[in-house]
Amino acid sequence: MKYAVVFTQAEKSTDYQVSVPDLPGCQITEKTIDLGMEEVTKAIQSHLAILAEYGEKIPNAQGLEQHRKNHILANPHTFAHAFWAIVSIDITPYLGKSHKINVTLPELLIAQIDDKVSKSSDYKTRSGFIASACFAELQK
Repeated sequence: MKYAVVFTQAEKSTDYQVSVPDLPGCQITEKTIDLGMEEVTKAIQSHLAILAEYGEKIPNAQGLEQHRKNHILANPHTFAHAFWAIVSIDITPYLGKSHKINVTLPELLIAQIDDKVSKSSDYKTRSGFIASACFAELQK
């Protein structure tokens, strides 16, 4: 899943506040943008692990453009100079225990899935790709 993250700075601070709007309470403070990107990924993973531990639903990620509009309208002073990024997280480890199932798919579809998985760092396995596609469809 691709989560939007927003970097803001207080007027008298050089530190960056990094927040994940789709995961309320998931935020960190870092000295640099590079550290912020690295650490926010870990923060998202920790946040998702806690949600999974308590049996909470994993929030669906909204689009970056929608977040920008909402935040700028709500607080133009803070978010006018903010910048946004996307962090891609494999959410399958946070969806609960895995179960093996038998699925029948057309050969050409399987080939397309395998091709996509081999060319994309977003998916590690065929099962991960299918789980992500199912999750996206269920969120509609």
